[in-house]
Amino acid sequence: MAQQDPTQDIRHHGEGLVAAALAGDAQTARRHTDFFVLRRHVDEGIPYWERAVAAGDAFSAYTLARYRKIRGNRAEADRLYRSAAERHAGCAYGLGVLLQEDGNPEAAEWFRRGWELGHLDCKIELGKHLAAEGRLDEAPKFLMDNVDIGDIAVFRWVQLFESIRGDFDQVAAGLAAAEAEAAEAAVAAGGADGGGGPAREALRPLFEMGDHFRDYPGLAVEAETYYRRAAALSASARVDHAIFLEETEAAGETEAAGSGDRWTEARQLLVQAYESGYEGAAYVLGVLHEQRGELADAERWYAVSAADGHQSAQWNLGILCKRQRRFDEAERWFREIGDDDEDVADQLARIARLRADGVAPGKDLRRLPGLRERAEAGDVQASYAYGKILGEGGGAAARHMVRWIEPAARAGDPEAAYDLAELCSELRRPVLRDHWYRQAAETGHHDACNQMGWLSEHHKDYQESERWYVRAAEGGAPLNAMLAGKLKAQRGAYAEAEPYLRKAWEEGQEYAYRTEAAGYYGLVLHRLGRHADAIEPLRCAAESWREDVRSRYSRDDLDVLARMADPEKELAAAEAALSAG
Repeated sequence: MAQQDPTQDIRHHGEGLVAAALAGDAQTARRHTDFFVLRRHVDEGIPYWERAVAAGDAFSAYTLARYRKIRGNRAEADRLYRSAAERHAGCAYGLGVLLQEDGNPEAAEWFRRGWELGHLDCKIELGKHLAAEGRLDEAPKFLMDNVDIGDIAVFRWVQLFESIRGDFDQVAAGLAAAEAEAAEAAVAAGGADGGGGPAREALRPLFEMGDHFRDYPGLAVEAETYYRRAAALSASARVDHAIFLEETEAAGETEAAGSGDRWTEARQLLVQAYESGYEGAAYVLGVLHEQRGELADAERWYAVSAADGHQSAQWNLGILCKRQRRFDEAERWFREIGDDDEDVADQLARIARLRADGVAPGKDLRRLPGLRERAEAGDVQASYAYGKILGEGGGAAARHMVRWIEPAARAGDPEAAYDLAELCSELRRPVLRDHWYRQAAETGHHDACNQMGWLSEHHKDYQESERWYVRAAEGGAPLNAMLAGKLKAQRGAYAEAEPYLRKAWEEGQEYAYRTEAAGYYGLVLHRLGRHADAIEPLRCAAESWREDVRSRYSRDDLDVLARMADPEKELAAAEAALSAG
């Protein structure tokens, strides 16, 4: 466990770094930079890195850019990477990643430069870029060109792209067989197939590729050609095609020629599928309308499906009616499922309570028309409330809530910024997620501060992480107190850590982090000379540390394991100190 910052070592390595940079000794400069990085003295290293960058040291530019980015200053990270990207592979790679995260096509240029400088990850990114453009056959060939046996990281991506090509080829072959079978049987194009058949079965490998279509948008273009071929043969495949169109429209994952309004096309496909005799299309229409926040249309199509005996549609109708205080209708739809169903009984009991207590404002769908009218007139708080109710009470999907939540976030509402970050997290948009968490955290939003603490800790920037956890702990949550106290204890600031860990120990009895809080609280008490007080929490921690704490951290993360407390060792030392005293 580290003690107080070694000021003399910091000055020695800092001045040595600057001197090496001035002398053009990159190897020595790198060694001094490693001291600050590996000892986690980022705050102390920053002024020396700034001086070394001014002296022309490329690795200092790379290191400082990384921390500027982690700490939220992306513009400064861009400047620092650019200062050395032409001559330093790490800076070229870092700049490429930064630009790629921002959706800037210039990223490919810097990955190419990084690969010319020998950075393998830049080659991998270029291969992924080919796949993202839909050039699936070219990507593995590029990655395998002049590959070295030691370039093992390349093979993972080659296998992925070859696997996707194999799945696409399987789909194409299955569709060709289905088309031949349909032609032989003289089945009319677009006729109902009873809900399945060879065409839909041929699409099956595509159903699990949503992540690939998001990560490599060009793949969605080829996938769409297969969905269209299947939809020409099968009503149920039209439903699959419609779902694909709706999902890729919301994420902007395809630029297929003539795509137009993909939701309009998706809706038409579903209506056609229903009119062709595939009853399941009505339920899907209800679900997609509900996800988009179009509740009147959702209810209409659920009712169509429910009339055909579709129990999920009956359930969803019951939920919609309940949230609109249409309790009699809600009860009727739930009872269509069956009074002996446990979930139905639970919903009927909830309705009885709501009749007496009312619906929480945040889930009262009756507020939606008025809120939407105000939102469309420019009221950002009404827009925020509308989006929240759509999501929490109306079943809207995250991708359809963003446009309602975002105006209030941009106007400076910290709750809206936090909620927008949560939506971006669900949608796997990490740059926007972190941006909005930071916006909320800088106003003092405690949950957002916790997220920023986690993000900094993930990047091993423990000093920044500690600051965020301290701010998070101001909200009074014992978990945040434990996280702040833990990092203080790990850097040897035992007196500072004690009140945070005491709070976590005393108030967190029912929580999963209880054992970890006990271990660090006992540690700081022992290190502060309060050996008798340390015994109880250390014994508590030692009993289940491996099961409750060690098991939650990766065995491969040696940095985390090296910083972790050892309650058994601390307990033995505390007991020995008591015996000696």
